[in-house]
Amino acid sequence: MNSPESLESRFLKQTFPNGYQFVDGVAMHAENGDRFLIPPDIIKKYITSDQFVELRLDSPRFSVHEDSLEKCYCESCEGEASKPILRHENPASLVSIPPQNVPSRGWGEDFWVRITDRVGQHFVGQVDNPLYEARLHGIKQGDEVLFHADHMLAIHDIHRQELVLSMEAEDLKKLAEWLGSQQQ
Repeated sequence: MNSPESLESRFLKQTFPNGYQFVDGVAMHAENGDRFLIPPDIIKKYITSDQFVELRLDSPRFSVHEDSLEKCYCESCEGEASKPILRHENPASLVSIPPQNVPSRGWGEDFWVRITDRVGQHFVGQVDNPLYEARLHGIKQGDEVLFHADHMLAIHDIHRQELVLSMEAEDLKKLAEWLGSQQQ
């Protein structure tokens, strides 16, 4: 098992070509409110190895593609976006995905990783999708990536029951309160 310093320092040293970096889901939620929902911290607390989480990789270096409108509709956040985000609905190891031939355009990309290690708020995961923009950011299916809990955009639905069953009573109360606040 990695010490907290070693995993955090490895995370801080990780870079991707062309200015790509993981999007901070907490910041996106703060900016967009209910149009960009992320898992609450009380759920993230229980994420362990072999579970799938969704991340987004994007680069400020690339803007909207020349043939796109200045603003476009984003299905993920149900609103206008300055550039499209490519999305993978499920991890490739769960759903057979036929080969895709999508040209690289410098768009952002949501994808799934399978957690392999965790130390505090830092995670290691294995990319579980063939990524369309790999030519630009250098990440391929099967690669190891390091990220912070704030980068998580979603936790795959197959883990719902497992996560709830692993929670302590006090945390279940906090989750119930959070769920209640979401229905208002």
